[in-house]
Amino acid sequence: MEKERYNPQKIEPKWQSIWQKTEIDKAEDFSKKPKFYCLDMFPYPSGEGMHLGHVENYTGTDIYSRFLRMNDKNVLHPIGWDAFGLPAENYAIKHGTQPAITTEKNIAKIRKQCKQMGFSYDWSREINTTDPDYYRWTQWIFLLLFKRGLAYEAYTPINWCPSCKTGLANEEVVDGACERCGTTVTKKKLKQWLLKITAYADHLFSDLKDLDWPENIKLMQENWIGKSKGTEAIFKAKSPSGEEFDIPVFTTRPDTLFGATYVVLAPENPLVNKLTDKKYKNKVKEYIDKTGRETDTERLSLEKEKTGLFIGAFAKNPVNNQKIPIWISDYVLLSYGTGAIMAVPAHDTRDFQFAKKFNLPIIEVISPTGKPTALNKAFVEEGKLINSEKFDGMSSQKAREAITSYLTKNKLARKKTYYKLRDWIFSRQRYWGEPIPIIHCQKCGTIPVPEKDLPVKLPDVENYQPTGTGESPLAVIKNWVNTKCPKCGEPAKRETNTMPQWAGSCWYFLRYVDPNNNKEIFDKKKIKYWLPVDLYVGGAEHAVLHLLYARFWNKFLYDEGLISFKEPFLKLINQGIVLGSDGQKMSKSKGNIVNPDKLIKKYGADTLRLYEMFISPFEEVKICDSKGIEGIVRFLNKVWDLSVQIAVVKNKFSKSESFPNPLREVVETETKRLLHKTIKKVTEDIEGFRFNTAISALMELINELIEAKEKVKIEEAPEMWRENIEILLILLSPFAPHVAEELWQRLGFTESIFVEKWPSFDKRFIKEDNVTLVVQVNGKVRDELIVPIGTKKNKASELALGGGRVKKHLEDKQIIKTIYVKDKLINIVVKE
Repeated sequence: MEKERYNPQKIEPKWQSIWQKTEIDKAEDFSKKPKFYCLDMFPYPSGEGMHLGHVENYTGTDIYSRFLRMNDKNVLHPIGWDAFGLPAENYAIKHGTQPAITTEKNIAKIRKQCKQMGFSYDWSREINTTDPDYYRWTQWIFLLLFKRGLAYEAYTPINWCPSCKTGLANEEVVDGACERCGTTVTKKKLKQWLLKITAYADHLFSDLKDLDWPENIKLMQENWIGKSKGTEAIFKAKSPSGEEFDIPVFTTRPDTLFGATYVVLAPENPLVNKLTDKKYKNKVKEYIDKTGRETDTERLSLEKEKTGLFIGAFAKNPVNNQKIPIWISDYVLLSYGTGAIMAVPAHDTRDFQFAKKFNLPIIEVISPTGKPTALNKAFVEEGKLINSEKFDGMSSQKAREAITSYLTKNKLARKKTYYKLRDWIFSRQRYWGEPIPIIHCQKCGTIPVPEKDLPVKLPDVENYQPTGTGESPLAVIKNWVNTKCPKCGEPAKRETNTMPQWAGSCWYFLRYVDPNNNKEIFDKKKIKYWLPVDLYVGGAEHAVLHLLYARFWNKFLYDEGLISFKEPFLKLINQGIVLGSDGQKMSKSKGNIVNPDKLIKKYGADTLRLYEMFISPFEEVKICDSKGIEGIVRFLNKVWDLSVQIAVVKNKFSKSESFPNPLREVVETETKRLLHKTIKKVTEDIEGFRFNTAISALMELINELIEAKEKVKIEEAPEMWRENIEILLILLSPFAPHVAEELWQRLGFTESIFVEKWPSFDKRFIKEDNVTLVVQVNGKVRDELIVPIGTKKNKASELALGGGRVKKHLEDKQIIKTIYVKDKLINIVVKE
């Protein structure tokens, strides 16, 4: 009789159907079991469906969630769809259909793929940001922000994408280009809605220290928020009419004030118009118009030729009353600091280049030795003061305090903290987004839509293409725009700009706990039980945008007393990018896209799950070469064959005494030791998201068991072999759930393998003198070392830094600190 072969195409749909009917993955509100909230960054439903990056991310969290459930945890593992925004609208335009239709179709495709992969989501909690029952509450939060003065309108120069024909937040501009389409961004002045994220800048910065996040992600957020402590000095200036104005200048180096030889204003600074001499007006206007067409990235580029203009006015240096000229230049931005700088060419690279070009004075006031030097470039380090009157000879550090104190006494300075973070531009001049629930009345002004009238639904339209004029396509839908003022009852107009893509994802993690609540945004008791999120997993590309915005909204809702936690995501893990077999980012033009549907059809979901987890550590970049998948196929076939053999023998033999074998006792001891070592290894590796090494341990286990079978046949020790295969299948089940369920049933079990308890290891069988020390650089696994138990930090650091695999990640990088967890890991934190 021919043996039955492993056939994933047959068994996987069977178990997916059973899991769906039994709702085995459903989370229980208020269970007495310890709760765990495991969350994926929810997918954007593109037309191509899931790519291998999604598969990697969601397989990782699925393994972890299944593992936790088997460890008696009440796990919330939900899924939903982040479906508003530019990509969905652009996709619909490209295919000549409505965004609502394409979005629904794309969601259906990804939902099907998720179920085909066997992901253990609680489907009863599924949400969709384009559902009016969902975005009603997004609008509700916006109105709360508006009532607290944190949502406001202003005419402001915004980043404008000529291709997407909409405004962009600063965070959506990467190297001067649109983050979505790559088109060079221009400037446009429009009336916009903004959210006052700057009101939370200090908390957003300081609370990062308490989060279990990768160091590089925290550093990226810190740099974007850009906290700087320094001195705000006042330079006095007079207008042509004799009116006196203060020019506040923020500096982190007040020790260089005696070297300030000119002041530079941002061209957009309102003081420019007030201080410019009449004979310079025309040239200044031309320069301002030219600057307005440049992006901030272009203006700040060190490679860009320096340009500027003297405006015919002078300011007084507050430390010595010296008269210094006032210039404007595009390398000064109104959006940072005060929109004015004191130029110290001897000690700032940009100022030095500018002064050289325009023949402006360069006065050295900081010297490494305390004596004058011949400067051929700016000296930007600290040193001793010279040419600084009574402060000469002081160290830079001491002089900063002394000069600030001196100016403060004379009411010419104060200590100040500034942030690079700007308020969030929240308007989009597009159709496919949440309508902003505001009504404009000529009599009453800007009026919020009453809560009882939410949601303000997005109207069905035939033409939703962007206008490019600065107006949303909604502006021409008269029967939607024209309404009545809720305050006075007179004719009024709706706000026609829509919210950005990021709005719905700012709070979705809260809605999962109570997705069908139509009376309030959520039940506070459920929020208190489930939140905050224990583990959040997703791509590092969201380091600034989504994570920053979600933290902001969370802090606001905390201040409103709606939630009891300041930070939404306690622990963050980023999965690595999946590249094509050529080592390049997957794209149609390169012809290197690996389609998960094809792999599932050919090899099965379990094989794809194991393959993606095995090819490299979870947080590392992966090169997906489908040839390597054959090794996983062989592994699963070995598990299948051995399990089926044991299932067959189990039904024939219940005792083993009649089969004496002198090797039996030795083999039993060896396999028991191996089983318990594997239990320990797989358990610890799943806890640490080291799935590749866990799978490697399972491969080693099956090979050893097959070798042991040659020494002691299954019928000679059926109890031993039954224990071996049961433990193997339980350990394998989070990784390959379908095949584990099938084989578990064949062993005679009537309940799911996922209601089994996770096995614990017996220390008697695993006692060793050495441990595996995981070596990380900025939270990413770069090496593993075998070291004696109890190795001290200094020795561990020495061994870690001496490894070739780590050295290449430290080249030209400064080590900030070393974090050591004895006998477990060492994390070398470097400045990126």
